[in-house]
Amino acid sequence: WGLYAMETIPAGEMVIEYVGEVIRQAVADRREKLYERMGIGSSYLFRVDDDLVVDATKKGNLGRLINHCCSPNCTAKIITINGEKKIVIYAKVTIELGDEVTYDYHFPKEEVKIPCLCGSVKCKGTLN
Repeated sequence: WGLYAMETIPAGEMVIEYVGEVIRQAVADRREKLYERMGIGSSYLFRVDDDLVVDATKKGNLGRLINHCCSPNCTAKIITINGEKKIVIYAKVTIELGDEVTYDYHFPKEEVKIPCLCGSVKCKGTLN
């Protein structure tokens, strides 16, 4: 999977909003374990802040297809619109037609490491 540009996207432009079900961190923790038990290999849980998470695993948009890269062409920002926090992906550089859209997942450090397969010359080796 992945998300690819269907047109040139200038640096600084909004690429897509990452949407899904907004849930509390405690619910996200339970769902992550449930998804693992169900054999769902990938869950799409994106932390908004210390209390809120967007779960795009079952309800989401194309934003959930964006892959991690250690030298990404996009960045994720949390913005507030009418009192609601939103996750918005912006281009860090000009993204050409057909280029894969990527961002750094910034996973927290954990003992069990998740291998990174981004292929970047700046690859850190793990996602966490």
